[in-house]
Amino acid sequence: MSGPNRIKQYSIEGLRSLLLEWGEPAYRANQLLHWLYAAAVSSYQEMSDLPFSLRLRLEKEAPLITPQVLDRRLSADGSLKYLLELWDGSLIETVAIPSRNRLSVCFSTQVGCALGCAFCTTGIGGLVRSLDPGEMVDQLLVVSRDLDRRVDNAVAMGEGEPFANYEAALSALRIMNASTALGIGARHLTVSTCGLIKQIERFAQEPEQFTLAVSLHSAVQSTRDLLMPSLCNQPLDRLRDSLLLYAEITGRRPSLEVTLMDSVNDTPKEVSALLAFSRGLLCHVNLIPFNKGRSPDADLGFKPSSPIRFQEIAAILQDAGIACSVRRSRGSDIQGACGQLKGALYR
Repeated sequence: MSGPNRIKQYSIEGLRSLLLEWGEPAYRANQLLHWLYAAAVSSYQEMSDLPFSLRLRLEKEAPLITPQVLDRRLSADGSLKYLLELWDGSLIETVAIPSRNRLSVCFSTQVGCALGCAFCTTGIGGLVRSLDPGEMVDQLLVVSRDLDRRVDNAVAMGEGEPFANYEAALSALRIMNASTALGIGARHLTVSTCGLIKQIERFAQEPEQFTLAVSLHSAVQSTRDLLMPSLCNQPLDRLRDSLLLYAEITGRRPSLEVTLMDSVNDTPKEVSALLAFSRGLLCHVNLIPFNKGRSPDADLGFKPSSPIRFQEIAAILQDAGIACSVRRSRGSDIQGACGQLKGALYR
């Protein structure tokens, strides 16, 4: 990516390599990681245990740039949405979901999204660019600082397709997980993908126990192709095989995300196909309400399934022995729920 050689574009290994290249001892990388993310300082001059000469060089050759909060919106349910401006003027949105016992953050991995799913407003403006690892981690730091609370869970479910930015997304998760940085347990860090098969299989080989969520939305190929046209080259039979492999290698249970829309993917045919897809697969099905955007270009023509239909489908899956839950949307009144993030609304 063009622009200044920002320090937060580096992974943990990238920081180590940079400092070793500069002739610094190996332990400097952990010190720097601590200051950047655990202490979350805003300037190199606050890094008191780094040599003054190193701080000057870092300031000159790898500027420390943090996002600016342009807008903060509070939902009636207590969730918050932040509009952040990055170093190049790009805008992203981040959602904080606090509860009594934990603070979760839904962070973006790209500015916009290239996939253009028919029910999601985020892709309307297309993809602007992918985020650096530090730009992802910074979203958690903004929330933590604002609420004066530690972030306990983070989900890559904001703008963008994380697996289309695989290396940077994994680097961000590793910073979030590192004890010298944010120290969030791997199982409390989730990647949500639309179903990029090669990346799911690669993710299964990663040593950390990060959590996987797959946006399925329909187990009928023609319906899924209509809802997610960019995924036509990722057929359901191969997707299911990749999930079987993932479960075999990791022993972990991915979740299948299904946004229910009236008369689209909540019909008896659709439910039967979802049953067939889920049977014999180590998985948990999340049924999610469809959330409509409020801008003129976000009238996508879909309607949410009725609460009764949600309960009927959940009961059918549970009776078949398939773990299933109905997700309660939060932040829909501030356009912060699933499928609503779209920084272009503010431009």
